[in-house]
Amino acid sequence: MYPLQRFCLIGGSGFIGTYLAERLIRAGKRVTIPTRQFERAKRRVLSLPQLELAEVNIGDADALAALLRGHDAVVNLVGILHGSRQDFERAHVGLTGTILRACQLAGVRRYGHISAIGAAPDAASDYQRSKAQAEALVRDSGLDWTLFRPSVVFGREDHFLNLFASLQRYLPLLPLAGADTRFQPVWVDDVARAIVAALACDAAVGKTLELVGPDILTLRELVKKVGRWSGHPRPVIGLPTGLALLQAGLMECLPGQPLMSRDNVRSLATDNVGSQGFPSGLLGFAPSSLNAIAPGWLAGGDSAFDRLRAGARR
Repeated sequence: MYPLQRFCLIGGSGFIGTYLAERLIRAGKRVTIPTRQFERAKRRVLSLPQLELAEVNIGDADALAALLRGHDAVVNLVGILHGSRQDFERAHVGLTGTILRACQLAGVRRYGHISAIGAAPDAASDYQRSKAQAEALVRDSGLDWTLFRPSVVFGREDHFLNLFASLQRYLPLLPLAGADTRFQPVWVDDVARAIVAALACDAAVGKTLELVGPDILTLRELVKKVGRWSGHPRPVIGLPTGLALLQAGLMECLPGQPLMSRDNVRSLATDNVGSQGFPSGLLGFAPSSLNAIAPGWLAGGDSAFDRLRAGARR
């Protein structure tokens, strides 16, 4: 077992990162989160004890290496869902290379990397291909790495189930790209628990672990469940690929981050399910069902998406 006490979470103020930081701190570990947006990150995670926010340019290998010295493990949680091919390569490939170099310079051996189900060099989307490129860098790094491939991750603060709950609250029907694409949704706290367990486990070194839940559902089935649980069920109309790409292209022209991009539509060409299942034997627990977790907050009123929308006065 790895005697790990100090962890650096790159991208640690995000959705999965905040759960992971809390899990680590509850286990008595010390956590550092580097950030270039100190005030924003502070609002999300600084209330946790034994957590340090460090203002540093994570794109600078030397500066990051200086921060990493004395740490036992690094977890890279950085990921984007929207952007150009160059944006995906910068966030997933270029930054991964910089982080791996910083680990080598700082002498940090244990490395965890959040990838995605569907990552492949010949995948349909830039998102999936860039994730595969990053995985290749990790495998060639010489570090004691573990790759984590989650399916879609859900939780109280997510931008997935909450988004569909809010859309069904305001729209009379829901036109849906990739309606028949299958997903294996996994609870965010199970993802965090899995990462903590795997990083401390010798047998997880050099492994690619699929983090998936016990339920396999089409996107149409997921959206209908969310509508029922949130009290606003709506008809769901599956869109053919051509029309879905047109819809997404129009959304990309709107200000702000699009609800759906053409690259997202291309990702939906492939089922988002695991081929091996959740590694319960290795990690020592089984993941929770969507049905046991999601209704509790979706039935409780405004979603996180609604609160963001209200805060933006839209």
